[in-house]
Amino acid sequence: MNHGTDFKTFLGINHEKSPAKHGTSLTELGDSEFRALYDSMGELLAPSLVRDWPNIPIRSAKGCCFYGLDGREYLDFTSGMATMNTGHCHPKVLEAARLQMERLVHAAVGVAMYESILRLAEELKRITPGDLNMFFFSNSGAEAVEGAIKLAKYVTRRPAVVAFTGGFHGRTVGAMTVTSSKVKYRTHYEPLMSGVYHVPYAYCFRCPVGKSHPSCALECLGFIETLFKRLVDPSEVAAFILEPMQGEGGYVLPPREWLEAIREICSKHDIKLIFDEVQTGFGRTGSWFAAQSLGVTPDILAIAKGIASGFPLSAVAAPAELMKAWPTGAHGTTFGGNPVSCRAALATIEVIEEEGLLDNAKKMGKAALDRLASWKGKYPVVGDVRGIGLMIGIEFVKPDGKLEPNPEAVTEVLRRCLDEGLILYPCGVDGHVIRFIPPLIVDEETLRKGLDIFERAVAGVCR
Repeated sequence: MNHGTDFKTFLGINHEKSPAKHGTSLTELGDSEFRALYDSMGELLAPSLVRDWPNIPIRSAKGCCFYGLDGREYLDFTSGMATMNTGHCHPKVLEAARLQMERLVHAAVGVAMYESILRLAEELKRITPGDLNMFFFSNSGAEAVEGAIKLAKYVTRRPAVVAFTGGFHGRTVGAMTVTSSKVKYRTHYEPLMSGVYHVPYAYCFRCPVGKSHPSCALECLGFIETLFKRLVDPSEVAAFILEPMQGEGGYVLPPREWLEAIREICSKHDIKLIFDEVQTGFGRTGSWFAAQSLGVTPDILAIAKGIASGFPLSAVAAPAELMKAWPTGAHGTTFGGNPVSCRAALATIEVIEEEGLLDNAKKMGKAALDRLASWKGKYPVVGDVRGIGLMIGIEFVKPDGKLEPNPEAVTEVLRRCLDEGLILYPCGVDGHVIRFIPPLIVDEETLRKGLDIFERAVAGVCR
């Protein structure tokens, strides 16, 4: 939509002078002004940023809910894309951030050192799995992945990295190279980082070798053996990188014994195992990290999303012996470990512990998973339901028994849910999976309300 001169006049823009004021940064626009800006977002923001689902204009958020410009309340069962694990605008997190802002907003680490980053590192040592006890802080999941790969390459002096089909690790060049959840993330960006090899993930519903678990004997591990025989010697591999439960690739939960076997392969060949827990971390699976839920400890851990309840922060975690082999200047950051984000992360840890959100994720996750699993025999478009804690994927198929992906059903279910005030989000290579990820604070009543809306939408598609 092109507002032309009228829109410029409305905003008070004069290109020959400083822009006229139409409100200060401390005041909110009126509904009509906000609506005008919203209608012009296609002229203000890159399409790659704003063309998504459902893109509703919101005024505020609290707990499990968005409050829209249209005056409606929406259940946000995307949790800010698995980020708002403590819910939107948790008062303890907001207060911690406010107090920090009054003291120190930013100082580049190394030029200065401050309390919140050191306290956060100390707290993370307590909750991360195994001996992952030293940290490099950055801003986003992609940065944490980049840092993890750089660390593995630096300390091993090896050039190659092995990733898994369906994985999503970010959109920067290195992270994009190990990503294979959708081709659109890589299109027109070749050549990418060299020395990366992809092997199939243990996607049991669509087994890469056509078998069924557990009778398959994990034959999909044979792809790794073939890789080592034909393409890259294991002595050249710095790291395996994987999500212990895939996110964007379709919310795929592998068998625990498959992860254990990957751990054994890495240990045998002195390959560093990187877990990308950007989406699975900070209580999402019912433990602090999926590594703890699934009983497999990596050598390097990439953390982000839920770490600071919406404030930009991420971290690479590894044993001190690895981190100390990564010297000054080998990696760096300007904004990583921001004082305000670190203080918000400290408050996030406190909230998760004080409010019992790990146990709540297990309890509410089981209730949701039990109900959702019952839909497999009830609604022919539901092919598979899988997950752990409050990270659940519902895979939709054509109702002809051939298990063909059904993105059309997903689109219609999402639309029907939105009509009733529930926001869900798709994933999977064909957009045929709906991810179910409410905030970890969700209670029985709110969960039931969301599931009731969801089921009515699925039932409506099946009529």
